[in-house]
Amino acid sequence: MPIFGSKAPPNKNQALLVSVMEFYHGVPLAPRRGVKKDTKRLHKILSKLGFQVTIHNDLTAEEIRHVFKTASLEMGGTCFVGVLSSHGEEGLVFGADGNAVRLAEIFSWFGGPGTAETTKLFFVQACRGKELDDGVELEVDSVSASEEDNFSPCLSIPIDSAVMFATAPGYAAFLHPLGSVFLQTLCDLLEEEGGRSLEVTQLMTRLNYRVAHNFEAKGRELGGKKEMPCFVTRLTRQVFPFAERLKEPLPL
Repeated sequence: MPIFGSKAPPNKNQALLVSVMEFYHGVPLAPRRGVKKDTKRLHKILSKLGFQVTIHNDLTAEEIRHVFKTASLEMGGTCFVGVLSSHGEEGLVFGADGNAVRLAEIFSWFGGPGTAETTKLFFVQACRGKELDDGVELEVDSVSASEEDNFSPCLSIPIDSAVMFATAPGYAAFLHPLGSVFLQTLCDLLEEEGGRSLEVTQLMTRLNYRVAHNFEAKGRELGGKKEMPCFVTRLTRQVFPFAERLKEPLPL
């Protein structure tokens, strides 16, 4: 269980980056080229923005549950960012051992009284099905589609949280050896003064726009296919988690 980072001070914003690139021998899931590019860039940017960043690579399903549950019990600061990158289906992501983790379970841990004063933001880079959006040859973060209700993970999102998915329910998310279009575009925005200063739902909307309008897959099989991120919010206040000067949330 590779771990980078240490326990954050009580008033420091925290970020947890969990990525699976290599799967155990015998697990029928392809290696995910480009994951290290995403993790390295996110770590650099979030650290510069004042977050205490912890990185976990190639965890089993049970280890993924453990690190998120632990994070929910040790939160500090005004904002928590959780990034989860792996192969997936609707409502699920897979550990390095090929076992599934339900997103609803992860989200539910962040609804306790100890997290009430902290804004929780989750970014999920994983497929939610196998459909391709018609709107360098790429991989997709998908396995077989699930019949589970598309809204079930969203029902477990706690108050004062927002979850952003790389793609819409039922669709595949793209991954390139240079990184995922979803997380790399997020990094682009956080590096721009006009991006990181945005209120978080405005930031997510701009991220939607850039991926939807600027990305188009290449290659013989996937050429012309698009990706459309989406997000769900239960925020009750405006927050500026990545702005350098706006420290306090503003009431709606």
